[in-house]
Amino acid sequence: MGAGREVAISLDGVRDKNVMQLKKLNTALFPVRYNDKYYADALASGEFTKLAYYSDICVGSIACRLEKKEGGAIRVYIMTLGVLAPYRGLGIGTRLLNHVLDLCSKQNILEIYLHVQTNNEDAINFYKKFGFEITETIKNYYTNIDPPDCFVLTKFTAPSQAKK
Repeated sequence: MGAGREVAISLDGVRDKNVMQLKKLNTALFPVRYNDKYYADALASGEFTKLAYYSDICVGSIACRLEKKEGGAIRVYIMTLGVLAPYRGLGIGTRLLNHVLDLCSKQNILEIYLHVQTNNEDAINFYKKFGFEITETIKNYYTNIDPPDCFVLTKFTAPSQAKK
């Protein structure tokens, strides 16, 4: 690549008025269709769900659900993280994931997890770079896609020592 100008990657929250952008991205990115609960959870997560823009074009997203564990602790479930193929390798997925990891650190959320289809080596390797580990295999997790099995990838973070 030449010494072109730096292209800005920006993140924006998902709200009622732009949730269609998330729906369009998901249709292009994933082999499954998401129901209304997915979008309600994404909207309810606030800052944990973001759209990514590259030169003002919406090219990626991360959508999370906040879950309360027994004992009251919160954990984050990454429902989806995706970037359109022509824009991969530009740091957009990294920016989206780091945004969520930073929020978890600031809010002392100690567990983040997700499901990945067992044959999705690119995704598995991507998450492993951030300290995620395969913690479980679930047989027949997916319907209508092959293989139907998934891995659960989990990252446990250390409690923040910083006092606010």
